[in-house]
Parts: sequence; structure tokens; C-alpha cells
Amino acid sequence: MALQESGQMYLEAIYVLLQRTPNVRSVDVAEYLQYSKPSVSRAVGLLKKEGLIRMDDAGYLQLTEAGLSLGKQIYERHTVLTELFVNLGVDRETAVEDACRIEHYISEKTFSAVKEHMRRYGGKNGSPAKE
Repeated sequence: MALQESGQMYLEAIYVLLQRTPNVRSVDVAEYLQYSKPSVSRAVGLLKKEGLIRMDDAGYLQLTEAGLSLGKQIYERHTVLTELFVNLGVDRETAVEDACRIEHYISEKTFSAVKEHMRRYGGKNGSPAKE
């Protein structure tokens, strides 16, 4: 499934918000991403059509199994890349912004190598990461 960058952003946002609270609405996603409500409404419709999310009768968003898997994958890329950049000496704000851009385009092969590197050397100053 080739979800565009914007769709990935929405899916990641829903995933993150659902980690904080079990009840997430489109308005929460709009606020979190600082996007307009109509933009979020359109994206929610597309994500529903792709079978990645569903909305209950009360308007709460839930991830489907496929949506949860993809949301978790995108979020993992974001967090691992952020920590890599911070460990390289990049300030956290810049690291988060750069990770957000790269997470959508990095290949699985390269990301696997980054994860392995972080597993081995992820700590500051080259010390091994905690297991």
C-alpha cells in the first residue's frame, strides 16, 4: 500500500493521539497537526477508504489492524531517526523536524541499517544503546 506522505502524517498523528487517550476525534487530529478541520475531514475519508481507520457512531477514530501496523511503523521511524540525529549532536527541535521529513522517504533497507546501528551504538559518544 503506497500511502502518500500526507496520509502517513495523519496516520501517525492518530496513532500518537491514541497512545495518549482512547478517544480521538478529527478535531483532535486537526489541533495536533495544526491543520484545518476540512483538511483533516478529507484525509479521514481517504484513510477510511483505504481501510486504515474507522469511525464509530460517536465520531471517534480507531485504527484498523493495517492502520495500527502502518502507524506504528511510521512512528518508529520518526523516533529512531530523531534519536539518531540527537546522538549526532543535532538539537532536538531540528532533529524532530528532519526526522519527520525523512521518515516518509527512507527505504526499509536503510532504515533497518539505522536501527541496527542505533541498537549497537545508539548511546551518546558511541556507547552501546541500552538493551
